[in-house]
This record gives sequence, structure tokens and C-alpha cells, in this order.
Amino acid sequence: MDTHEVTNQPPLRAGLDEYAANVPLVEGVERYAAGWASGDLHRVGALVGTADFQADAALANRHEPELHTHDRWGRRADEVSYHPAYHRVISAAVAAGAHTAAWAQPRPGANVARAATFLLFAQVEPGHACPVSMTHAAVPSLRLAPDLARDWLPRLLSRDYDPTLRPGKTSALVGMAMTEKQGGSDVRAGTSRAVPAADGTHRLTGHKWFCSAPMSDAFLVLAQAPEGLTCFLVPRVLPDGTRNAFRIQRLKDKLGNRANASAEVEFADTVGVRVGEPGRGVPAIIEMVSRTRLDCVLGSAAGMRQSVAEAVWHARHRSAFGALLVDQPAMTAVLADLALESEAATATALRLARAHDEDADDAERAFRRLATPVAKYWVCKRGPGHAYEALECLGGNGYTEAFPLAMRYREQPVMAVWEGSGNVIALDVLRVLARSPEALEAFDAEVAVAEGAHPLLDEHLARTRSLARELAADPTSATAAHRARSLVAALALALQASLLLRESPAPVAEAFVGARLGASGPAGPGLLYGALPEGSDLAAVLARH
Repeated sequence: MDTHEVTNQPPLRAGLDEYAANVPLVEGVERYAAGWASGDLHRVGALVGTADFQADAALANRHEPELHTHDRWGRRADEVSYHPAYHRVISAAVAAGAHTAAWAQPRPGANVARAATFLLFAQVEPGHACPVSMTHAAVPSLRLAPDLARDWLPRLLSRDYDPTLRPGKTSALVGMAMTEKQGGSDVRAGTSRAVPAADGTHRLTGHKWFCSAPMSDAFLVLAQAPEGLTCFLVPRVLPDGTRNAFRIQRLKDKLGNRANASAEVEFADTVGVRVGEPGRGVPAIIEMVSRTRLDCVLGSAAGMRQSVAEAVWHARHRSAFGALLVDQPAMTAVLADLALESEAATATALRLARAHDEDADDAERAFRRLATPVAKYWVCKRGPGHAYEALECLGGNGYTEAFPLAMRYREQPVMAVWEGSGNVIALDVLRVLARSPEALEAFDAEVAVAEGAHPLLDEHLARTRSLARELAADPTSATAAHRARSLVAALALALQASLLLRESPAPVAEAFVGARLGASGPAGPGLLYGALPEGSDLAAVLARH
């Protein structure tokens, strides 16, 4: 018999158009020339908002990929099997063009539309976004090798998903593997070797310490050729239909990102085809790195959106001490602050995506050269704390794996680690200042559009410009390295405050600037969520979520 009636528990958050529900995303898509994609984005939003898609996301994370090094007869197999739910999720993302639609149909706003599509899928299931992102980012590198591009690009641009490793496929996903045991972020320290072969290819010997999505059809890798560090494309299946030597040693047991396999691989006389000029491996992957860093920002923004959506939904349907949680001032302040962070991340990500469009002029390219690492550093570092605070809004429910925020809490740190952890990114910013002074000029021109709109921003810009000039004067000094993080954080907040002052409703912009650039409480500006300036219109902030 029933012992009690279940009451005061929120219903499942499903059956929503996640695109329509995300007002800042809708506004950003329209603002950055991608309104033409609205119909497709509403369809994606409705798909990822279904209970079935959410169930697949949970299944893909609960049933982790499994490695099969050998078949039953002892022959090397080097395959990874995934739960069917994972295949359903990534198949839907590929069908929607989340991987390469911006390359297949270039037009103003194409990267913004693709970014919004990517964000909507990653909001619900983040693991599949890794191979989707790498395939998108690989296109500029492959274009450096015309013969490879003719063969591979039509497959990358296909919207069909085929998870098998076999010859004759008309679609493909491409991964990348750069990190080695001894090098980490220092890819120039790689020891994998590449020896020229008589057929014009190379034979690679060595290893990669992190190789995500190992069932991708090919991988961009770096190896030491006679001319120096060089980029190569390593296919899993060779033109004659045989398997390339691609030895998967084991899968990483990761904190999060459970739906996506990350492997350790070894090359043993493995066939690789050169991409770009010999000895110029790092320049061959520069554009790829920029785009994967953009996707790290998008992935963090997607996670923030999921966290806010789930926390606000819970608070709107849960009562305590005689009132809905959302109407209780302490909770309202926390939710609104989380929403501000999410909106700022979304605005930053979409502005960056627009700067990556094919029609970007010299000023836009200079802007993205600095803005991409700045945003990658800040937005991705804000993700883990944001996920925790949102989880706490659900109380004990949030700490259980039955609710999605436990997965998100484990997921968010990976965006700060992938494609350069904090110190690597901060030092990259110093290198940009040293090599591309026009990038700082373009960045300053962007944030200066809002100059005069708020005294706190004006004061912040003055301090930030002074620090930037000081460090740019000697960017290789120990002092510059020591203060690099401070500069990057200041630049990021300047960009976010400028964007929100120009583009968001006044209650959003005022609350964000006051909380992040002013001393809004004893904990200081922006250190803990929920310390918002007195008089902020929190209801107006939450109405957008």
C-alpha cells in the first residue's frame, strides 16, 4: 500500500523548445546575422527538449564506452563500442549540421548558426560534442593539403553519421591527437617520429597520451619529421581497405565527459599523410586550435545554460517555508546571479562565433586572435563554480545522479583543461600582445563601444588598459607571467560588460556590471554567487530564463 503522497517535487523539465526558452541565445542569433537559421534552431530546440533525448543523454553517460583491443581469435581490433543512445545523440547532431554546416554553407552568420546548434545539443549531452567540435575545427587544416581536402572534405561536410570503420564511407568524423606523456601542452616536445615512405606518405612511430573519440575516421597528429615538427592526417582505414596501425592501449577513467571515449594510442609504422608544410606543424593547426577553443567557450556556455534552466525550473516548482523558492530573496539573488553569468557567457560565445565567419575583415580577425584565448580562459574557468552553485539550488536532489546537474558538475572542468589549461592560455595572451599589437587595438576598439555607458566600466577600462600597456611593454618578463592571469580576467570582464551594456536589457547589464566590476558585498565583486547590488531588478533578469 502507499505510505504517502508525493508532493512538492518539480515535474520533469521536458517538452520544451530549448531554443525558444533561451532568450539571450535567440537575441544573439538575430543580432549576429544568423536569423535566417531560426526555423532550424527551433526544430533542434524542440528535439533536445524532449524526454526521449534527455533519456538518451543520461544513458550515454551512464553506460560508458568499452575498449576491445583484440577480437576473439587474438587479432588486434582496436575498437571502442558505445551505447546505442550515444549513437542516436551524435547522429542527430550531425544531421543538424552541428559539425560542419558553417563550412558547407558559408554565409554571414553561418558560424553563429552553427554555434547555436552546437550549444543546444551540448546543453543536454556534452560528451558527443567533442568529435563534433574536432570535425568542425579540422577543416582549415585539411585545406592546407589540396589532395586530402578533395578526398576528405566532402565526407566531413556530409550530414550522415556512420560509426563503423570501413572503406568506401561517404561521411566521416575527424579527431586530433597532440598530447604526449612527456610534453602535455608543450606539443613541440613531442617525440613521435615520422619517416618518409616511397609512396609519398610517412610512417609514424610513437604515442599520444590523450586521443578523444578514437573511433573517428582519421586524426590530425603532430610528429617529428626530418624537417621538424610536422602535421599529419592518420586515417583509421587505408585506401586499400586495410586497417592502419592505431593501437588503443586503454581508455581514460575520467572525472566527467563519460559518454566520450578518451584513449591512449600508439603508432607502429602507422601511415600518415602530411598536412601543410614540412616542419611547420604548429602553424598548420593554429586555426584548428582557435576553433576548438571557441567550442570550449560554447561548451561551457551550454553547461551554464543547463545549470540555470534546471535550477530555475526547480525553484519555480518547489516551495519551502510557505513560499516558492524562486520568490524568496536569498534564492532569487543566487538564481539571478547564475543567470547573469550564463547570459554573459552566451553573449561572449556568439560574438566570438561571428568573428570566425568567413566574411571577417582584418579587424575582426585581429579581435578574435586575442578575444578567443581571453574568453576561453575566463568562461571555462567560471563553469565549475557555476555548476556547483546551481546544483546546490536543487538541494540533495542535485547531488544525485538521477538529476542532470551531478553530470554537469563533473563535466564543466574539462572545458578549462582541453585546448590549453589556465596558465597556458594566459601565456598565450602574452604572446599575442608581443606578436600582434593590432589584436589589442581591435579588442580595445570592441570594448570601447560601450565606453561612457557606465562609470564602473569606464574605471575598469582605465585600469585594464594601464595593465595591458605595462605587460605588453615586456611580455616575456617574469612580472608579465606572474600578472598574466589578472590581465586576462580583466580583459574578459571588460568584454562581457561591454557586450551586455550594448545588447542586453538594462536590468541585466546594470546587475552584471555592479556585481562583477563593483564591490557588491563583503566577499568582493563576483567571488560568490548571490551578492548582487541592492536595487537590482532580479525578476527582469530571471524572466529571460
